[in-house]
Amino acid sequence: QVQLVESGGGLVQAGGSLRLSCAASGRIFSSYDMGWFRQAPGKERECVATIRWSSSSTYYADSVKGRFTVSRDSAQNTGYLQMNSLKPEDTAVYFCAVRRTPIIRVPPTPREYDYWGQGTQVTVSS
Repeated sequence: QVQLVESGGGLVQAGGSLRLSCAASGRIFSSYDMGWFRQAPGKERECVATIRWSSSSTYYADSVKGRFTVSRDSAQNTGYLQMNSLKPEDTAVYFCAVRRTPIIRVPPTPREYDYWGQGTQVTVSS
């Protein structure tokens, strides 16, 4: 069993930066993937980035490519999402999630993930 706790959300002006953290308790195996999702009011939950725990292989949605960076610290069992050049349209609740099976196709869907954090609000003002 894996439990995930996000932190780092908040209110920031457009153009600003935030770093989200996702602390995991329980064993994260090298074959696992950590994903970052977001959900804005009235919209579906979408994947913005993923990282393979062992190889650091990553995926980014086009909407965040070049602005967001996903990383992980295996020793600390923690994943990170660095968000730069934030835009008002990035406003959403952000979730981290872990899946036990490798990603086959992108973007991955929420149903493919086994464990979820509680979410953290990110608000970008214009």
